[in-house]
Amino acid sequence: MILHYKNIDIHFKVTGEGKPLLLLHGFLESKEMWEELIPLFSSKNKVISIDLLGHGKTDSIGYIHTMEDMAGCVFTVLKHVKVKSVKVIGHSMGGYVALALSDLYPNLVSDLCLMNSTFEDDSEERIKLRLRAVEMVCKNYKQLVRTSFANLFAPESKERFKSKYNDALKVALKTPVQGYIAAQRGMAQRNRRLNVFKNIQGKKVILIGKKDNLVNPKALAKLIKNTPIKLVELSEGHMSHIENKTDLSYFLKRFIEK
Repeated sequence: MILHYKNIDIHFKVTGEGKPLLLLHGFLESKEMWEELIPLFSSKNKVISIDLLGHGKTDSIGYIHTMEDMAGCVFTVLKHVKVKSVKVIGHSMGGYVALALSDLYPNLVSDLCLMNSTFEDDSEERIKLRLRAVEMVCKNYKQLVRTSFANLFAPESKERFKSKYNDALKVALKTPVQGYIAAQRGMAQRNRRLNVFKNIQGKKVILIGKKDNLVNPKALAKLIKNTPIKLVELSEGHMSHIENKTDLSYFLKRFIEK
């Protein structure tokens, strides 16, 4: 499905009927990442998946896509499909977008699973890495994407899930240069949103791979101690939908149903 927004077309998909469930992909991904999981959810839910700004088939609106810009795009789709309250699963950058959505539109997000994601903002070191990557884009974009993508997986996963790895890499390599730059800059500017996360009324879960190089489970565990936020650890890396598909499917099914 296509929705016109700020002189571009947002591409999204709606599957099934029932209580709304929103799926938000991460950086260098598209709504395609959810294709094998959607059938698990759509028998009892209205599942909405979206190509975020500068990703998949959705074009860019500038050279900085803040998480608020991304959330505005998502809200436009939700309004179009007449959704006023929604459970959300956000993978990596999609989690940042989900928190921005909840911040901008209180009471819209009823439950939130941050999948391989965090409520924290970027460290100074991480910001420098993002901005350095933006500077390197014009030199060898494809190699930059390949390197960035490889770091998302636990070392052994690249061989163990070689076919899925290559399929996901093909999607990553289709990400336009402008989309790459705009997202990196937007993520570098994002706010810390622990209080936003805590204030969501329903279930609040962080799901992390033990071998994830981008999210530190021990640091997050300390920050959410004595809060209603639940932390779940899976065995592998940042790409749980590939590396821990069975365990992830089981957990997400329970997250949605209860």
